[in-house]
Formats: sequence, structure tokens, C-alpha cells
Amino acid sequence: MNKTSAIRSAAFVLSTLVAAAFTPFSTAAEPASAAVTQHVQAGVYRHKLGDFEITALSDGSVPQDLHALLKGASQGEVDGLLARSFLASPVEASINAFLIDTGSRLVLVDVGAGDFFGPGYGGKLLSRLRAVGESPADITDILLTHVHTDHSGGLVHEGKAVFPKAVLHVGQPDVDFFLAPANQQGVGGYDKAYFAQATAALTPYKASGQLQPFSGVSTLLPGITAIPTPGHTPGHAFYRVESHGEAMTFIGDVVHVQAVQFPQPAITITYDVDQPAAARQRQAQFQKLADERALVAAPHLPFPGLGHVRQEKTGFSFVLVDHHDREGQ
Repeated sequence: MNKTSAIRSAAFVLSTLVAAAFTPFSTAAEPASAAVTQHVQAGVYRHKLGDFEITALSDGSVPQDLHALLKGASQGEVDGLLARSFLASPVEASINAFLIDTGSRLVLVDVGAGDFFGPGYGGKLLSRLRAVGESPADITDILLTHVHTDHSGGLVHEGKAVFPKAVLHVGQPDVDFFLAPANQQGVGGYDKAYFAQATAALTPYKASGQLQPFSGVSTLLPGITAIPTPGHTPGHAFYRVESHGEAMTFIGDVVHVQAVQFPQPAITITYDVDQPAAARQRQAQFQKLADERALVAAPHLPFPGLGHVRQEKTGFSFVLVDHHDREGQ
């Protein structure tokens, strides 16, 4: 099972059509969903970080059947953890992307699902980008935490590149894994749709020279460092962003379900390529982030996904960032 099938089975068909249809050297017209609607402001949240401005942009949300997706816990254990947070399966998962305005560059961290999950399941990023006065042509860099479709699908529309000028940064191990010809029929039970969707999303950028993978800890831009955190995918990475003594770490899919995986980091999810490594990485990173009192940004925590990891007597918890809603804040 994969993310798409957990949402709706028709998305596999869609991904196949997209993979077959892309035109590598073309730039896409913006999809109709880019039109600003009266609801758009609900998906925008700004946060100052030194001289940088971070804007959380909602790509929408999708339902997740946690009984089918989570591993390492019984249904009863999962239900008990959800009940503590007034939740029950299925749980709605946010798809968050983040815009970093450094003053000289406009950088997106992840780009949402785009068209891949079908109407009503993500695909709102461009309308939220327009709501803050930016367009795809304004984006100078894209940082993918990893290549899964809900983070990379927004790169393309009708098989063509959506961001004509952006340099695409992603861990080299993810490029090697998801684009390898030998893996296109699936690997070790990991469904072939992951590979078809990744190929559809990345190929136009590879063909145009915009794809610039990194290996190891890498300073990609002034104040922005990539930190490999493999497990969820081979090339999964955090991004640490620093300005004037303030820092934020973009933590990708080290966590999917706040109510379950903070108190029980050993619980994994079907999407993890390496289940044991993902669990070890989550425990280690939660501990490090809690010890450092780090400010984090997460794509699947409830929007806007900004806050802190706190150590508890058993496990961890997540504390939302203090809300600011006034001029200059």
C-alpha cells in the first residue's frame, strides 16, 4: 500500500497517465487551481526568522486510514493514542509546503502533491503562492525533503515543469533510488507507482539541467544547510535555515502522525522505505530536536506545522509555535 492508494485508488491511474505524458523541455501553464479563491487565506501563515520570512502554505489535506498504514502497534494501541488527542482513524493529514524569502532568493521547501492525487486531495499550493503575491516563475530554488509524490508532485502539471527558473535540490540517494531504470517495476514490495510518479516529477528538471542533487551535509545557499536523515527514503533530508542567530529546521517525513509517533517513535508507517532505519532516525532526531529546543517545520503536522519537540517522561510531544497576528510580527 502507498500514499496514493490510501487516499483513492484512481490516483495510480492518474500517475501512470502523467508519467507517460510529460514533455521534458517544456514549461507548464499554471493549472486552473491557481486561481485565488475566497478560502485561500486559511492556508497561509507567515513567520519571521531573523531577516528571513518563512510562509507556511497549505497544499490541502488528505484522509489517512491509520489502521492500514501504521506498523509496529496494534489497532487498539493506535486507537488509544488517537483518543488521547480526540481523534479517530481515518485522520486528516496536512500537506504543508514552506516559502523562504531570504531577501535575495525565494525558496520553496517541498511543493505538495500537485495533480497526482486527483481533485480535492491536495493541489492547492499554487493558489496559496498567488495569495502571497508570488508566481512559479519567481521561485529561485526548491528544496525537496524527499521525492515522495506529496512533496514533489507539484513540480509538474500535464507533464511539464511548473517552476521554469528554480534550481531543484534533493538528496542524491533519492534520485538514484527513484529514477533507477531497474526499480521502475517496484522494489521489495515498494509499489511501482512511487517510481513512476517520481520519474514524472523529476525528469523535466533533469532534462533542463535544473536538477542539482547533493550528497552529505551541504550548504546549498547562504543560511541554508541540507542534513541527510535517511530512513523514510534513502535520500531524505532535513534543511536547517539560519538568519541573525535564529534557526528553523524543516524535518520532512520524520513524523506523519502527531498523536501516535511523538509518544511512540518506534511506530512506523507503510511509506517508510526502510522501516527499522526510519524508527531509529525518528527517535534520534526527536531527542536531538528536543535537547536543542529547536524550532521545526513539518509537512504533515496540522497546518501551519511550526513548533517545538518536547521530551516527556515517556516519548515526546509537539508544541505549536506562539501565534502572531499583528504588523511586523
